[in-house]
Amino acid sequence: MSWINSLMARSMGRKPKAAQKPQPNLVFAAPPTAREGVSAKKPVDAAFPRFQSMAGDQLSPRLNDRFASARIKLRSAFTPSQPITDRKMFAGRTDVLTTLIRSIEDQRVHVIMYGERGIGKTSLVHVLTQAAEEARYIVVYCSCGAGSTFDEIFRAVAGDIPLLFHSGFAPTTDAAERGGTLADLLPTTTLTPRLVADLFAKLTGTRVLVVLDEFDVCDSPEFRRNIAELIKNLSDRSIRTQLVIAGVAADLTELVEHIPSIRRNIFALQVPKMSASEVNHLVENGEELSGLTYDKAATDFIVFVANGSPYLASLLSHHSGLAAIDKGRTHVAVEDVSQAVDQALTEFRGRISKHTLLQIDQAGKTGVRHVLGVMAGAALFNNGRFDDRDVDAVYPSAANAASFKATIEELAAKHMLLETHEDEYGRGYRFAEEAVLPYLWILAAQKRFLEGRKPAVADKPAVPTTEKAAIVAEKPPEKPADKPAQAAIATPRAAGRS
Repeated sequence: MSWINSLMARSMGRKPKAAQKPQPNLVFAAPPTAREGVSAKKPVDAAFPRFQSMAGDQLSPRLNDRFASARIKLRSAFTPSQPITDRKMFAGRTDVLTTLIRSIEDQRVHVIMYGERGIGKTSLVHVLTQAAEEARYIVVYCSCGAGSTFDEIFRAVAGDIPLLFHSGFAPTTDAAERGGTLADLLPTTTLTPRLVADLFAKLTGTRVLVVLDEFDVCDSPEFRRNIAELIKNLSDRSIRTQLVIAGVAADLTELVEHIPSIRRNIFALQVPKMSASEVNHLVENGEELSGLTYDKAATDFIVFVANGSPYLASLLSHHSGLAAIDKGRTHVAVEDVSQAVDQALTEFRGRISKHTLLQIDQAGKTGVRHVLGVMAGAALFNNGRFDDRDVDAVYPSAANAASFKATIEELAAKHMLLETHEDEYGRGYRFAEEAVLPYLWILAAQKRFLEGRKPAVADKPAVPTTEKAAIVAEKPPEKPADKPAQAAIATPRAAGRS
């Protein structure tokens, strides 16, 4: 564990002793000056970086880039920083969407969606609301904030519901014809769940979906209690208003309080990670819209590194498409995806503290970082958690497993990259910073994929699949005995513990 002790010395402000190296003689060039026969013109203005399109998404008239149109299409095809709002770009998860619709339409229950960041909750919400609007539901979308209150949210909701659908107002009344809303009937006093339920009970001739996205952002216990009480009121009185709640959480109780009282009134869905075929579908959708083509090996690379994350899949597809266009191509190759992975690593690295980066770089001098990357892949969809069972799935050798477990324990004890975590599933470990998980996983996945593309026979390329995602650097993967461990860790056991 000498590398751990060395790193601890750096953290305490002491530098490890190193042999003194002689300093080379440095020669500094004199600043350039105008010489006879050499022009001192400024660089050509055309070479200066410019935006490729106008603010209205039209092509810039100053550029003659024949790939400019492809760039614009690519921006719409893959939107890693934004949720999917166009149904044409929604890949896979049709079974999940069908289940949500049936829960709302047939069971008349309220829906709660939860899961890890980047798993596609908001995209699901947008596609669900489009389907509801086609069925003439009134859909009111609200994005919760840290300071959101029950009164603020439901005054806004009432303001989007026309007075036309209130049973106490005929369509020909002056208030309805003037475009009045339910907000006109609200008192000036603070709204309560009972008062809101009484108002919604008067709705007729339509159904209302109230979407509360980013629900986890609001930490107010009072707000969450009021939402739970409203769900109970709406359900007990068969009121024609249903809630759809989405947020980041490891389980249902993290998102909504007082669950026992409303359990039979809700349908809870932990949004699963995407399958390999669904990520393939995501890339195919982008191909159709952008006009680019992705080599099979390039698509396999994206699927492999994405590890079921729609965010990572979209990010890598977007960056690799731009990399190909920059090289004057409309087909995306493995080298473009590798460049996209490097760019993604740079982005994630910028989100990690300097102290943690130092620890990661120091761990990279041993085989520990690669194995931690495999553990990060297992923890990505398990609320950032892994335990000894994940280590056993990687190591077929008990001696190797015991050695790595001891390393993990020492790291956690010294709060270096890891910390111990106790929950209902027993003792486990978490990474100290959330941004470390995708960073370490992508590092490990890129290395493993590219190593797997060095086949023994040139005409039979060995492209790893998602079943080969997690291999340990210290133990060569060629041995047949190692393959069961590879398959075991490729699919994290999150579903069994979440």
